[in-house]
Parts: sequence; structure tokens; C-alpha cells
Amino acid sequence: MTDIEIGCFTLKFKMANTKNEFPIFQSLCLSLQPLNISMNNSSLYIDIILPVPLARLFTYSVPEEMSKHIAVGQRVVVPFGKKKVYSGIVYKIHNNKPEEYETKDITSILDSEAIVNQSQIKFWEWLAEYYQCTLGEIYKAALPSGLKMESETNVIYNAEFVANGQLSASEGKVLDIVASKKTCTINEINQLSGLKSCLPVIKKLLERNALFVSERLKDSYKVKTEKRLTLNAECRSEEALQAAFDRLSRAPKQLEALMSFLSLAGGVQKASKGESVQRQALIKKTNAAASVLKELVEKKILTESEHSIDRLDLSDSENSIASPLTPAQQTAFSEINTSFETKDVVLLHGVTSGGKTEIYIHLIEAQLKKGKQVLYLLPEIALTTQITKRLKKHFGNILGIYHSKFADAERVEVWQNLQAKRNYQIIVGVRSSVFLPFENLGLIIVDEEHENTYKQFDPAPRYHARDASIVLAHMHGAKTILGTATPSIESYYNAQQGKFGLVELTQRYEGIQMPQIVAVDTREARRKKLMKSTFSPQLVEQMDEALKNGKQIILFQNRRGFSPFIECGQCAWVAKCVNCDVSMTYHKHYHQLICHYCNHTEKLPDICPACHNPAIETRGFGTEKIEEEIKLIYPDNKVARMDLDTTRSKSAYDKIIGRFEDGKIDILIGTQMISKGLDFENVSLVGILNADNMLNYPDFRAFERSFQLMTQVSGRAGRKHQQGLVVLQTSNTQHPVVMDVINNNFINHYNGQIEERAAFKYPPFYRLINITIKHKDQTKCNRASAILANQLMHMLGNRVLGPQAPVINRIQNLFIKKILLKLEKKASPARVKSIIREAINSIVSQQEYRSVIFQIDVDPV
Repeated sequence: MTDIEIGCFTLKFKMANTKNEFPIFQSLCLSLQPLNISMNNSSLYIDIILPVPLARLFTYSVPEEMSKHIAVGQRVVVPFGKKKVYSGIVYKIHNNKPEEYETKDITSILDSEAIVNQSQIKFWEWLAEYYQCTLGEIYKAALPSGLKMESETNVIYNAEFVANGQLSASEGKVLDIVASKKTCTINEINQLSGLKSCLPVIKKLLERNALFVSERLKDSYKVKTEKRLTLNAECRSEEALQAAFDRLSRAPKQLEALMSFLSLAGGVQKASKGESVQRQALIKKTNAAASVLKELVEKKILTESEHSIDRLDLSDSENSIASPLTPAQQTAFSEINTSFETKDVVLLHGVTSGGKTEIYIHLIEAQLKKGKQVLYLLPEIALTTQITKRLKKHFGNILGIYHSKFADAERVEVWQNLQAKRNYQIIVGVRSSVFLPFENLGLIIVDEEHENTYKQFDPAPRYHARDASIVLAHMHGAKTILGTATPSIESYYNAQQGKFGLVELTQRYEGIQMPQIVAVDTREARRKKLMKSTFSPQLVEQMDEALKNGKQIILFQNRRGFSPFIECGQCAWVAKCVNCDVSMTYHKHYHQLICHYCNHTEKLPDICPACHNPAIETRGFGTEKIEEEIKLIYPDNKVARMDLDTTRSKSAYDKIIGRFEDGKIDILIGTQMISKGLDFENVSLVGILNADNMLNYPDFRAFERSFQLMTQVSGRAGRKHQQGLVVLQTSNTQHPVVMDVINNNFINHYNGQIEERAAFKYPPFYRLINITIKHKDQTKCNRASAILANQLMHMLGNRVLGPQAPVINRIQNLFIKKILLKLEKKASPARVKSIIREAINSIVSQQEYRSVIFQIDVDPV
């Protein structure tokens, strides 16, 4: 079809693909030219990815003046709906006008070149297909906030407004605020007016035409700048500079500042050539007031200007040579390279303190010699502190760090550094690092590959960074190494089946012995009334011995807070969250009850709300309670705690780990974040205070996670000069997992787990998909989940289990039901996705269920 525009009419002609008909059509067009008719068969359209959870792309038209500047991967600003404005990523450029709707023009192009490359878009497509989410959801997760544009409502004062009636007090207040500012946001009006919500007032003023509303885009990334001073062009000759000195003879502070400027600039000659000096550095050197420099600028002796600077340290630094590998490490290194000849993925199964990091360093060096990039993934931000220090010694400032504790502006600059192919060749980061704009990736290292923190839980995309890394590496023709002392069952199975290469590192570095693990029966100790609160006599005895010898101690309890719940000693009432079906945790530091699911807080009650008795008691123990008790037992020793509550700031991890490394902390208490790959020289004792709460968790991975956690935390003991000791407190010392941990017998643990997985249709033999249904109305949630389960059973049969309520069946006032799908490995992900989506769409299309939330989690952990 070809459009011909005649005034306000558009004639549609269907062109046949014959040579004879085209001249007739051409003649018609020429005959119409005097009537100002133009052919419009080359209009440009783009499909863009918008940050909305809709499973489709959106087509917009490109104004002619922008058509030469548009490219795939750029950000463009587009109108969406009636008033919203979004920035989106250009996915495709074409000439196909949509027939279903009239397209809108893009407003502007934000980038001179693409900020998302073709390989990234290909990776996004795979993620959306496999993890059953939308490209818009991936776009929101992939880009740092500073590269995403946010729409914000602005309220504008109508200067021509004349009131035709009396305004209310609140209307007058809001109108005065907007009139004084001309334009301001709704948030600003709320703050300045003191109103809880100004929206109803604004609505009335809009109806009176006293105000207008517009949408504008706010770019949250701003370039960091610094003020610099240069010698004014009029003062760069010898005579002019001498005249300036003469003029300042009666202004000693200004004269001193000018002399200091010349010194910092490197002398008169360099200053005369335009060498600049940082304004702040000059103030610091002279200790002069800002007004002194202002006078020099006003006298046209100095000139002040702003320069954009990097937030990142990109200066050259001296690199140290990698340490030579031990014979065991060298063997593992050679075996990895041999495996890479035939395999894209290698599992490095190395004991704790086996020296895996040194092997990684040598593998990175080999890639750098080829001119390749390396991605080094870690499961926890806490780990980046030690690893980064170690890698910086070897690689200097070609190493970049990328994680959420960094300011967003810093993450934007890491992104831009890679995009511009500047100096970063190695990136150390957590799971979100897989989204960075790599161009020449050669190796991905997934350290502690077994960790469940590589899995994104909420919001979508619910991807697993380990599995996504393997696909990302394959797309780049790169290799992947998975390193751990406690492999996941799935990874080890893949290695056993020959899908991955397998390299074993069985010796600890420099022949250090594996720690001795002693299991203590807490049930028997309590029966004999030997337990000193949460500590067994054996643990207290060993702590005394370690501190006496100047050694450090780690105490592990995988539960934060003071007490997991409080209970009335009279009627057994338990404090529960008003929004979630879960008990609230008592945090003594804040003297509050806190829900760890929705962060709802309440004051600790003085009396029981149910029976009105003052019999409130704490039950169980978390890291905060352990810290308090340890300080009572060892008042002269330095104690610290490392959990989510104490590590919220960017530098908190670094400070705690640094102080512990320097010996300024004697006893470190922590949750699972202390179990992951940290290396401390002086730790001789590790206490695992309660193994039972891990072993008894209702999940098919409970034994696997318990083995991993206990083995990993045990590996922190005796890291250097002597054999360490681990005291493992449990009520069942003969538990199979406990016995495997004591004997360091991974193979026995793996064999037991793989048999159970095969018998009960769990990974690695089957793929799991978890569908979560949520709604504030329990009845509606139950009905929707039952309808979905029936529809899926009709298509998938007994592969569908549920719906059933989870252990915690209400979170943030939403009732929850779950449906579990167990699918054979050969089942087509695309076909299954289509079945699930069709079933969900058929339910959501009904008015009654439009507000029901459906979440799909592929490969849940």
C-alpha cells in the first residue's frame, strides 16, 4: 500500500509488482504535483522497549528531522497514554506503519549513539523468553537509574487566572505556593503546604483553570564537575603578570593566593600556557577564604571555569606481578585450560582456603594478553571488599567495581566507561553486572557459584546470574568458570554428565590442614542444665582458650535481630505483623518489633494485649542477642556484629572487615554473609550456634543449603598457620548432613541428594516453574488460583501441583497461593510459556480478576 496525501485526504493505492503498472502510477503522481500532493511511502517508524510490564513493543513514528540521527540501542523520549512521558530503548527501525492505531511521534533522541549494544539486546531477548518476563521489565533491571528517565508531574501557575468565587483556605495556600514558584512538583507542594495530600486541592484548582499540569522528564544522572582556575589571557605576558603583582602589593592575601596558584600550576611558564589548578586545592594550600579568589577573578587576573570529572579513580597505577602457583594450583590451572579446549564451562571444585582466587588471577592475566574483557561475579557485596583489594594490587585501575552500594552516578560512569571502551577490562560485581555493555568478553568467573543470592527474587526478571552468565559467555564466544568449595547439586551433576568440565582442587594452600569439626549435642546439654544461654560448655571453653592465645573467633547464627518472636508466658500470645502472616522479630537496639517482610514496626508491648498480663518474654535468639550475651561474658574483648542491620551503608562492610583483619575485633558475630569466601589470618575458632533451624526448613534444598553454609563458615577457621576448630551445636549430632560436614564428605552428600531428586522429580532431572498468585481478597485469590490450576492441568496434566498456601500465606496485606510445575528437561520453554501466558491472560481478561497479581518464577531456588 502507498499513501498519497491530497490536502486533508489520504488516498491509498495498492501497487502491483509489475513493470507495466508502475509508470501509470508514476504518471498519476506527476499529474497531481501541482495540487501539492506528496508521496509518503518512506516514513520511518521505530519499535521501542518501554519500562512497563506489558508483553509487547510500542511503535512510534520518527519526525523527518530526526530520521538521520536515530539508531538501535538509543534512548528516545515518547508520550505514553494521555499525560505520561517515558524514555525507551530503540529496538527496531522500519517503514511499516501499524494498521491498528495511529502512531505518535517521538519527542526527542537522548543519546548521540547507542547506550545498549546489539549483543545486550540479544541477551535481553533470551532472558525474557527463558524467565517468562517482558523486555520492559529487563530494561528496568538492566540500566542503572541514572540512565533511566523518570516522569514527574509539574504544576504550573496560570498568570491570567481570575477567581470567579471565593477560594477555600487550602486552595488559597496551594495557589500562593505555585504562584510564588511559577512551577513546582506535587511533592514540593505537599511539603510546603503541610497538607497530607494536595491532590484533591490541585484537582479543584485545575477545574477552575487556576493551574495547569504538565509532564517533564527528569534525568537523574548529572555529570560531576569541579571548578578550576587559569591565568587570565590578559595576564599571560611577562609584563602583564608583573603589573598584576604590583596591583596586589597592598592585598597580601590575594598576592599569596596568586603565588600559590603559580606554584600549583607548575611555574609561570606553564601557567602562561593555560595550565589550570583545582579551585579547592588552591583554597586548601593557601587556607584563604573563597572571597580572596573571587577578588582575583573580578580583577581579571584569574579565570574560573567548570570541568566535568570522573567519579572513578582512573589514574595509572603500578601493578604487581601475580604470585607463582603452588604445584596443586598449577595442576588445576592446566586442567582448566585443557578443559576449555572442549568445554565452554568448567566447574572448579576446590576446598576452602585452596587458593582459587590466585588461579582466577592467572586466568584473568591470560585473557588480558588476548585483549579480552573479564567479568568476575560475586554473590555478596561484602565479598567485593577483600577481593577488590587483592585484584587491585595485580591489575590497578583497569579493574572496575559495579554493585548497588555504589552511588548511582558511579554505576553510570562504569557503564559509560565500558561503552566508550576506555580503560576498564575487568569488572568485579554482583548479579546485576551481567547487564553491562561488554563488547569483547573473554571470561566470566562465577565465584561461590552455589549461592542462592545469585537469584533475583523480586521484581522481575527473576533470573539466576550463574545460568545467565553461561548464556552471556556463549553469546560472546567466551568461557565460564564456576568456582566453589560446595557445588550446587545441579552444577556438579552437569559436570558428572560431561556438560561442564570438572577440575578438583583437594589441597589447602601451603598444606594447611582442614579444620577439626566437633558436634555438640545441645539437647543433652540442656537436659543436664549445662547450657550457658545459647553457648554450650565446650564452646565457652574453646572461646576462653582462643582469646587467651590472642586468636579471633567467628560466631555464626543465620538469623538477625534480638529474638525471632515474643510470646506471652501466660496465654502464649505471639506478636504478629498486621500486614503479613508472620511473627515480628524483636530488635533490642531500636526497642521495636520489626517485620522482616514488609518492615512494619511496632513498640514492644509492656503487657499482653490478649490477657493483659505483664508476662511478655523473648523466644529464640538472633545475632543481636548473641552480641549482648557475648559482651556480658567477655566484657574486656572487642565484639562486632555483621548482618543486614549493621551493613546498610556503602562503607559499613569495609569498616567491619577492615577492623577484623587489623585485629581490632576479637569476636565477630554474623549471618550467612560471613560465610562467603572471606579470608582472615588469625581466626582459630568458629562457632555454629544452631544448625537445626537450617536443617528443619520445609524446602527440598534445605539439606543442600545446610551443608553448604556449615562447610563454608567452617572454612573460615585456621586459614593460615594452624589447624582451626569448629564447634557445631545441634540437637541431632547423628544427622546425615552434620556427619557429612564433619567428615568433609561432599560426594556422600551429593549421592544422597541426587537419589532423592531423581525419585521425587526435582532438579537437575526436572525443571521447576513456580507461579505465585496474590490478592488482598483471600476468596478472590483462592478462586483465581483454582481456575489457573485447572486450566494448566488440562494442558499439562500431573505436571501441575497445587494450588496451595505457602508457609507464610499473607505478605504486605496480600494473600498468597502457589502453583508448582514440574517439567521434563526436554519440554519446550517457549511452548510452556505460551500455555501459561494464555491461561493467565484468559483469567485477567475477566473483570473480577483484573487486579489479581500473577508472578512466574522459572528455576526457583
